[in-house]
Amino acid sequence: MSEMIVVKVGGGAGVNLDAVCADLAALAQNGRQLVLVHGTSAAVDRLSERVGVPRRTLQSPSGHVSRYTDPETLELYIMAANGQMNTTITAKLQALGVNALGLSGVDGRLMAAQRKDAVRVIDPETGRQRIVRDDFTGRVEQVNADLLRLLLANGYLPVIAPLAISQACEPLNVDGDRAAAMIAAALGAQVLVILTNVPGLLARFPDESSLVRHVPRANLPRALDLAGGRMKKKILAAQEAIEGGVRRVLLADSRRPQPIQTALAGEGTTITYD
Repeated sequence: MSEMIVVKVGGGAGVNLDAVCADLAALAQNGRQLVLVHGTSAAVDRLSERVGVPRRTLQSPSGHVSRYTDPETLELYIMAANGQMNTTITAKLQALGVNALGLSGVDGRLMAAQRKDAVRVIDPETGRQRIVRDDFTGRVEQVNADLLRLLLANGYLPVIAPLAISQACEPLNVDGDRAAAMIAAALGAQVLVILTNVPGLLARFPDESSLVRHVPRANLPRALDLAGGRMKKKILAAQEAIEGGVRRVLLADSRRPQPIQTALAGEGTTITYD
Protein backbone atom coordinates (compact mmCIF):
# COMPACT_ATOMS: atom_id res chain seq x y z
CA MET A 1 0.00 0.00 0.00
CA SER A 2 1.27 3.50 -0.86
CA GLU A 3 2.10 6.09 1.77
CA MET A 4 -1.00 7.68 3.26
CA ILE A 5 -0.95 11.48 3.34
CA VAL A 6 -3.59 13.72 4.92
CA VAL A 7 -3.49 17.31 3.71
CA LYS A 8 -5.15 20.27 5.42
CA VAL A 9 -5.41 23.49 3.42
CA GLY A 10 -6.41 26.65 5.24
CA GLY A 11 -9.44 28.70 4.32
CA GLY A 12 -7.89 32.13 4.86
CA ALA A 13 -6.97 34.82 2.36
CA GLY A 14 -3.85 34.23 0.28
CA VAL A 15 -4.11 30.44 0.04
CA ASN A 16 -3.38 29.24 -3.52
CA LEU A 17 -6.04 26.58 -4.07
CA ASP A 18 -5.07 26.07 -7.70
CA ALA A 19 -1.49 25.19 -6.74
CA VAL A 20 -2.71 22.85 -3.98
CA CYS A 21 -5.13 21.05 -6.30
CA ALA A 22 -2.53 20.70 -9.07
CA ASP A 23 -0.09 19.19 -6.58
CA LEU A 24 -2.72 16.80 -5.21
CA ALA A 25 -3.44 15.68 -8.78
CA ALA A 26 0.26 15.04 -9.47
CA LEU A 27 0.64 13.02 -6.26
CA ALA A 28 -2.55 11.03 -6.95
CA GLN A 29 -1.33 10.16 -10.44
CA ASN A 30 1.86 8.82 -8.83
CA GLY A 31 -0.18 6.43 -6.70
CA ARG A 32 -0.26 8.30 -3.39
CA GLN A 33 -3.30 7.78 -1.15
CA LEU A 34 -4.60 11.24 -0.20
CA VAL A 35 -7.28 12.81 1.98
CA LEU A 36 -7.90 16.56 1.86
CA VAL A 37 -9.44 18.60 4.69
CA HIS A 38 -10.15 22.25 3.91
CA GLY A 39 -10.85 25.37 5.92
CA THR A 40 -13.50 27.95 5.15
CA SER A 41 -12.90 31.13 7.16
CA ALA A 42 -12.57 33.57 4.25
CA ALA A 43 -15.62 32.12 2.48
CA VAL A 44 -17.72 32.50 5.63
CA ASP A 45 -16.54 36.09 6.05
CA ARG A 46 -17.49 36.96 2.45
CA LEU A 47 -20.92 35.35 2.80
CA SER A 48 -21.52 37.02 6.16
CA GLU A 49 -20.74 40.42 4.66
CA ARG A 50 -22.99 39.75 1.66
CA VAL A 51 -26.05 38.89 3.77
CA GLY A 52 -25.37 41.43 6.52
CA VAL A 53 -24.55 39.07 9.39
CA PRO A 54 -21.62 40.52 11.37
CA ARG A 55 -18.65 38.33 12.21
CA ARG A 56 -18.50 37.79 15.96
CA THR A 57 -15.91 36.10 18.11
CA LEU A 58 -15.71 34.63 21.59
CA GLN A 59 -12.72 35.04 23.90
CA SER A 60 -12.11 32.45 26.58
CA PRO A 61 -10.72 33.42 30.01
CA SER A 62 -7.35 32.02 28.83
CA GLY A 63 -7.34 34.39 25.85
CA HIS A 64 -8.27 31.92 23.08
CA VAL A 65 -10.40 33.60 20.39
CA SER A 66 -12.84 31.63 18.20
CA ARG A 67 -15.69 32.34 15.81
CA TYR A 68 -19.07 32.68 17.55
CA THR A 69 -21.25 30.14 15.75
CA ASP A 70 -24.81 30.97 16.79
CA PRO A 71 -27.70 29.33 14.82
CA GLU A 72 -27.70 32.07 12.15
CA THR A 73 -23.93 31.89 11.66
CA LEU A 74 -24.11 28.08 11.59
CA GLU A 75 -26.41 28.28 8.55
CA LEU A 76 -23.87 30.50 6.77
CA TYR A 77 -21.03 28.21 7.81
CA ILE A 78 -22.79 25.18 6.32
CA MET A 79 -23.44 27.05 3.06
CA ALA A 80 -19.86 28.31 2.80
CA ALA A 81 -18.07 25.15 3.95
CA ASN A 82 -20.14 22.35 2.49
CA GLY A 83 -21.70 24.24 -0.40
CA GLN A 84 -19.17 26.72 -1.74
CA MET A 85 -15.67 25.64 -0.68
CA ASN A 86 -16.18 21.89 -0.77
CA THR A 87 -17.87 21.92 -4.17
CA THR A 88 -15.33 24.35 -5.63
CA ILE A 89 -12.33 22.26 -4.55
CA THR A 90 -13.97 19.01 -5.64
CA ALA A 91 -14.70 20.48 -9.09
CA LYS A 92 -11.11 21.75 -9.45
CA LEU A 93 -9.77 18.26 -8.70
CA GLN A 94 -12.23 16.61 -11.08
CA ALA A 95 -11.06 18.99 -13.82
CA LEU A 96 -7.51 17.75 -13.16
CA GLY A 97 -8.52 14.12 -13.60
CA VAL A 98 -8.83 13.25 -9.91
CA ASN A 99 -11.95 11.35 -8.82
CA ALA A 100 -12.56 13.62 -5.83
CA LEU A 101 -15.60 13.12 -3.63
CA GLY A 102 -16.80 15.98 -1.45
CA LEU A 103 -18.38 15.37 1.94
CA SER A 104 -18.57 16.86 5.40
CA GLY A 105 -18.15 15.26 8.77
CA VAL A 106 -21.92 14.98 9.01
CA ASP A 107 -22.10 12.55 6.08
CA GLY A 108 -21.94 8.95 7.26
CA ARG A 109 -21.08 10.28 10.73
CA LEU A 110 -17.59 10.80 9.34
CA MET A 111 -16.68 13.04 12.30
CA ALA A 112 -18.57 12.86 15.60
CA ALA A 113 -17.99 15.72 18.02
CA GLN A 114 -19.01 16.86 21.48
CA ARG A 115 -20.84 20.18 21.35
CA LYS A 116 -19.58 22.88 23.70
CA ASP A 117 -23.09 23.76 24.87
CA ALA A 118 -21.93 25.95 27.76
CA VAL A 119 -18.94 28.12 26.86
CA ARG A 120 -17.33 30.42 29.42
CA VAL A 121 -16.25 33.68 27.76
CA ILE A 122 -15.15 37.21 28.58
CA ASP A 123 -17.81 39.85 27.90
CA PRO A 124 -16.08 42.48 25.68
CA GLU A 125 -18.11 45.32 27.21
CA THR A 126 -17.79 44.53 30.91
CA GLY A 127 -14.66 42.37 30.99
CA ARG A 128 -16.53 39.89 33.18
CA GLN A 129 -17.00 36.19 32.59
CA ARG A 130 -20.33 34.90 31.30
CA ILE A 131 -21.77 31.70 29.85
CA VAL A 132 -22.78 31.36 26.17
CA ARG A 133 -25.22 28.52 25.45
CA ASP A 134 -26.08 28.92 21.75
CA ASP A 135 -22.64 28.29 20.26
CA PHE A 136 -22.61 25.39 17.78
CA THR A 137 -18.94 24.46 17.87
CA GLY A 138 -17.35 21.25 18.99
CA ARG A 139 -14.23 19.12 19.13
CA VAL A 140 -13.96 15.97 17.04
CA GLU A 141 -13.87 12.87 19.22
CA GLN A 142 -14.42 10.05 16.73
CA VAL A 143 -13.64 9.51 13.04
CA ASN A 144 -15.35 6.95 10.78
CA ALA A 145 -12.09 5.66 9.36
CA ASP A 146 -13.82 2.67 7.74
CA LEU A 147 -15.80 5.03 5.50
CA LEU A 148 -12.64 6.81 4.39
CA ARG A 149 -10.84 3.52 3.77
CA LEU A 150 -13.78 2.35 1.64
CA LEU A 151 -13.59 5.51 -0.48
CA LEU A 152 -9.80 5.30 -0.81
CA ALA A 153 -9.92 1.62 -1.75
CA ASN A 154 -12.31 2.48 -4.59
CA GLY A 155 -10.14 5.21 -6.04
CA TYR A 156 -11.73 8.32 -4.54
CA LEU A 157 -9.92 11.29 -3.03
CA PRO A 158 -12.08 12.45 -0.10
CA VAL A 159 -12.46 16.24 0.21
CA ILE A 160 -13.74 16.98 3.71
CA ALA A 161 -15.49 20.13 4.96
CA PRO A 162 -14.90 21.01 8.64
CA LEU A 163 -18.35 20.12 9.94
CA ALA A 164 -19.08 17.36 12.44
CA ILE A 165 -22.19 15.79 13.90
CA SER A 166 -23.11 15.99 17.58
CA GLN A 167 -24.63 13.29 19.76
CA ALA A 168 -27.97 15.06 19.18
CA CYS A 169 -27.36 14.92 15.39
CA GLU A 170 -26.71 18.68 15.13
CA PRO A 171 -24.15 19.95 12.60
CA LEU A 172 -21.22 21.60 14.37
CA ASN A 173 -18.45 23.95 13.31
CA VAL A 174 -15.12 22.28 14.14
CA ASP A 175 -11.51 23.41 13.82
CA GLY A 176 -10.16 22.11 10.50
CA ASP A 177 -6.57 21.65 11.68
CA ARG A 178 -7.52 19.55 14.67
CA ALA A 179 -10.07 17.62 12.59
CA ALA A 180 -7.31 16.80 10.10
CA ALA A 181 -5.10 15.63 12.97
CA MET A 182 -7.84 13.28 14.19
CA ILE A 183 -8.37 11.93 10.67
CA ALA A 184 -4.64 11.37 10.14
CA ALA A 185 -4.35 9.49 13.43
CA ALA A 186 -7.49 7.41 12.77
CA LEU A 187 -6.22 6.36 9.34
CA GLY A 188 -2.71 5.63 10.56
CA ALA A 189 -1.32 8.18 8.10
CA GLN A 190 2.44 8.52 7.98
CA VAL A 191 2.30 12.25 7.19
CA LEU A 192 -0.01 15.18 7.90
CA VAL A 193 0.64 18.29 5.79
CA ILE A 194 -0.90 21.53 7.10
CA LEU A 195 -0.79 24.25 4.45
CA THR A 196 -1.27 27.89 5.30
CA ASN A 197 -0.28 31.35 4.03
CA VAL A 198 3.08 31.54 5.84
CA PRO A 199 6.23 29.38 5.37
CA GLY A 200 5.77 27.54 8.67
CA LEU A 201 6.45 28.27 12.33
CA LEU A 202 8.27 31.60 12.62
CA ALA A 203 10.34 32.38 15.70
CA ARG A 204 9.83 36.11 15.10
CA PHE A 205 6.53 36.52 13.24
CA PRO A 206 6.17 37.93 10.58
CA ASP A 207 9.90 37.67 9.79
CA GLU A 208 10.00 34.78 7.29
CA SER A 209 13.77 34.45 7.71
CA SER A 210 13.10 33.20 11.27
CA LEU A 211 11.55 29.93 10.05
CA VAL A 212 11.90 27.07 12.54
CA ARG A 213 12.72 24.07 10.36
CA HIS A 214 12.51 21.17 12.82
CA VAL A 215 10.57 20.57 16.01
CA PRO A 216 10.96 17.18 17.73
CA ARG A 217 8.07 16.02 19.88
CA ALA A 218 9.91 16.96 23.09
CA ASN A 219 10.10 20.60 21.95
CA LEU A 220 6.41 21.04 21.14
CA PRO A 221 5.70 22.99 24.38
CA ARG A 222 8.36 25.50 23.33
CA ALA A 223 6.87 25.69 19.84
CA LEU A 224 3.46 26.48 21.36
CA ASP A 225 5.05 29.35 23.28
CA LEU A 226 6.60 30.70 20.05
CA ALA A 227 3.40 30.42 18.01
CA GLY A 228 0.76 33.11 17.99
CA GLY A 229 -2.78 33.39 16.69
CA ARG A 230 -3.78 30.78 14.15
CA MET A 231 -0.35 29.14 14.17
CA LYS A 232 -0.88 28.14 17.81
CA LYS A 233 -3.91 26.08 16.69
CA LYS A 234 -1.80 24.40 14.03
CA ILE A 235 0.93 23.50 16.52
CA LEU A 236 -1.73 22.11 18.86
CA ALA A 237 -3.16 20.07 15.97
CA ALA A 238 0.34 18.82 15.14
CA GLN A 239 0.83 17.77 18.75
CA GLU A 240 -2.46 15.83 18.72
CA ALA A 241 -1.51 14.12 15.46
CA ILE A 242 1.93 13.13 16.79
CA GLU A 243 0.37 11.82 20.00
CA GLY A 244 -2.03 9.82 17.81
CA GLY A 245 0.85 8.05 16.07
CA VAL A 246 1.46 10.19 12.97
CA ARG A 247 5.21 10.16 12.34
CA ARG A 248 5.60 13.58 10.68
CA VAL A 249 3.58 16.78 10.57
CA LEU A 250 4.63 19.39 8.01
CA LEU A 251 3.66 23.05 8.35
CA ALA A 252 4.16 24.62 4.95
CA ASP A 253 3.36 27.46 2.56
CA SER A 254 0.40 27.01 0.20
CA ARG A 255 1.36 30.06 -1.86
CA ARG A 256 4.26 28.45 -3.69
CA PRO A 257 4.21 26.04 -6.67
CA GLN A 258 3.94 22.36 -5.70
CA PRO A 259 3.29 23.22 -2.04
CA ILE A 260 2.79 19.62 -0.89
CA GLN A 261 5.75 18.14 -2.72
CA THR A 262 8.09 20.89 -1.52
CA ALA A 263 6.86 20.31 2.04
CA LEU A 264 7.55 16.59 1.68
CA ALA A 265 11.03 17.51 0.42
CA GLY A 266 11.78 19.47 3.61
CA GLU A 267 10.57 23.02 3.04
CA GLY A 268 8.66 24.53 5.96
CA THR A 269 8.56 23.25 9.54
CA THR A 270 8.85 19.52 10.16
CA ILE A 271 7.47 18.17 13.45
CA THR A 272 8.57 14.63 14.18
CA TYR A 273 7.47 11.86 16.52
CA ASP A 274 11.07 11.04 17.50
